[in-house]
Amino acid sequence: MKKLWLIIGLLIAAFTISAQTTVEDVQTFTLKNGMKVMVLEDHSIPNANMFFFWRVGSRNEVPGITGLSHFFEHMMFLGAEKYGPKEFDRVMEAAGGANNAYTTENMTVYTDFYPSSSLEVIFELEADRIGHLAFDSVMVESERGVVLAERITRMENSNYTLLSEQVKGVAFLAHPYRWSVLGYESDIRNWKRSDLQKYFATYYAPNNGVLVISGDVEVKEVKRLCKKYFEPIPPHDPPRPVHTTEPEQLGEKRLYVHKDVSSPNIMIVYHVPETRHEDYYALDLLNGILSEGRSSRLYSSLVDEKQLAVQATSRMPRAFDPNLFYFYAVCADGVDEIDLETAIYEEIEKIAQNGVAENELQKIKNRRLVGFYRSMETIYGKSNTIGTYELFFGDYKKLFTAPDEYNKVTTEDIKRVAGKYFKKKNRTVGILKSEEEA
Repeated sequence: MKKLWLIIGLLIAAFTISAQTTVEDVQTFTLKNGMKVMVLEDHSIPNANMFFFWRVGSRNEVPGITGLSHFFEHMMFLGAEKYGPKEFDRVMEAAGGANNAYTTENMTVYTDFYPSSSLEVIFELEADRIGHLAFDSVMVESERGVVLAERITRMENSNYTLLSEQVKGVAFLAHPYRWSVLGYESDIRNWKRSDLQKYFATYYAPNNGVLVISGDVEVKEVKRLCKKYFEPIPPHDPPRPVHTTEPEQLGEKRLYVHKDVSSPNIMIVYHVPETRHEDYYALDLLNGILSEGRSSRLYSSLVDEKQLAVQATSRMPRAFDPNLFYFYAVCADGVDEIDLETAIYEEIEKIAQNGVAENELQKIKNRRLVGFYRSMETIYGKSNTIGTYELFFGDYKKLFTAPDEYNKVTTEDIKRVAGKYFKKKNRTVGILKSEEEA
């Protein structure tokens, strides 16, 4: 009963928070060069943020230039016309601000956090690097070494990263999701300056970006600064769409990867639709049922009860195009990977055949609902959520109907999508183990 009242209390708090932000609070406008701008005023604290969502990720690359999207995440901090190397961070920090960035298969995002009094400084910094990024040969070569070292280190230190790169390369026959965001080592070593300039001009054009600003700002002032600093940056011809469609998989694929590991690692992936697909919400809730928390299906069965694994989880990343649903597990000491693999299929089959209990589904719905509204508590969460829905769902307004979409999902929907997508012919299985064991 105490747990029930805790959930009810969290939901009430969540709805109270949500009432503070409505779809009407987000003001939008588009500059003459095609850049879309969204502003959410929040005067609760004297701070603001600026999120740039660029529609460029590893899916936009081609063989020969893989890894370029991630490389530009680094390059954007290495100097431009007015503010040279390291000055972007120095000037921002002097103005009381901080920044971050990340790259995915689908997009690259830059975030700035600052006192609202420093708003114009941030506009000037961003306009300088978007409009006049430098391609200094010394800095390019230096950063090339940095991203090469990052790739090598992550492949050596993360069994998950190593195995996922190999599995994706087999699971995808045609689509550019088949390579890692880190890119191939040979491509990183051989990018030309002209490759960088062409890629930047195409994908960092203002008509390929979405700007979201939340915090202690006024829409009128943001519009003035946008027109002053961003509107003069010329647009570019829209990039060629990614039109490659992954062919239907015709049978199970299996691969073995050798590395000196203490126990075997297993990755099983299934092809699933893009985020805008009608089955997204059911699949997302199914992911939660499988692996969120110690009471989840995979953890409670494989780790606690049967003690076959020391780690068992699932993941379904958001994606512009049909992507993969991941299962990942690490064998417990002395456990054969085939026994663990079989146990994973048994958990999947239980859901595909028998479905899930209503209270099990409701628990994950409650978790999603509370998590969603908590993300809207802060100006960081507001900007990130608005931009994420704009890009992945096609319209930021859909974030305000997302709770209803989750609530519509039934136990029958969970059973249906498990049976529809988690089929043997639709899966790729990767095993990572020591070569002497193999």
